Amino acid sequence: MIEFNDYVHPNAALDAGDLDANGFRHQPFLDSQIRQRGYKIVNVGLTYVSPMGFYSKKLKSLKDLPEGAKVGIQNDPSNGNRALLLQKYGVIKLKPGVGTNSVNATPLDVAENPKKIKLVELDAAQLPRALGDLDAASINTDYAVKAGLQPTRDAIAIEDLKGPYANLIAAREQDRNQPWVKKLVAAYESDEVRKYIDTQFNGAIIPAF
Repeated sequence: MIEFNDYVHPNAALDAGDLDANGFRHQPFLDSQIRQRGYKIVNVGLTYVSPMGFYSKKLKSLKDLPEGAKVGIQNDPSNGNRALLLQKYGVIKLKPGVGTNSVNATPLDVAENPKKIKLVELDAAQLPRALGDLDAASINTDYAVKAGLQPTRDAIAIEDLKGPYANLIAAREQDRNQPWVKKLVAAYESDEVRKYIDTQFNGAIIPAF
């Protein structure tokens, strides 16, 4: 097993053949990387979902957002897009044809904002620290947990656990039907792994298979 400290090199290493498989990203991010870099890598199985949540020190629900509220969202496309689940809760409405499953959705795609919510774009790592200065903020699960927040307990709104943002196992396109790929996926998508995730992470991450 090889660990990486960023989201760029694992796919580059896989595409180059330095890795046989990797598992760290969701489908919209993979689609974006393929479009940008021309990778010949594909989704071969699912691992877990780290549900994006909105958190607040002031409110119990997104419905309680006051007029002109400041809401923090991530400033990177694949996560800032997830923060636009604000539409699901009726806070904003995106332009026709723009759904929150599109990695291209941005705050510029907000068509209706009846409460005149101010979307404050920050680096994902800064959002927990900025929570006291905001009415609410969208925070990635890894940063939420580091800040002592538990998604299924503390989030005032959470994305659909069956949505497109489950992390996945990827392999090179030419290997997708190899027997070892099927064995790898079967080993991960097992009852033993499901039980381990459920007992070790207490709802911070959830099996996606």
